[in-house]
Amino acid sequence: MNPDLQALLDKAKDSLGAARSLIRDGYFDFAASRAYYAMFYVAGALLANLGQSYNKHAGVISAFGREYAKSGRLDPKFHRWLIDAQDFRNIGDYGIEASVSDDQANLVCEWAREFIEAAEGLLGEDS
Repeated sequence: MNPDLQALLDKAKDSLGAARSLIRDGYFDFAASRAYYAMFYVAGALLANLGQSYNKHAGVISAFGREYAKSGRLDPKFHRWLIDAQDFRNIGDYGIEASVSDDQANLVCEWAREFIEAAEGLLGEDS
């Protein structure tokens, strides 16, 4: 695997590890945000594998949907999860009256774990 792609996947794993630590310490809002970033790094690695790069979250999410969900390269659930994880991240980072629950933070971590595994499988096949 290309070292740049591996670096993004490593960053995703680190972000997921940080999310799990934050959950253990009771910081569910921030855990959801870190788990979203794990997924964001994965999507970025997958797009970089196609020679694509985007500066905005919306661009990454949209391109991931087009290139991987709609094309059938990956299960479309990953695109849905990426969108939903961004919603939890927005609540966690910017919500004043709303917050992310323990269950929601754990769910986003599970999505991130599955996304990382799927990406490693796909990128491993491409090498």
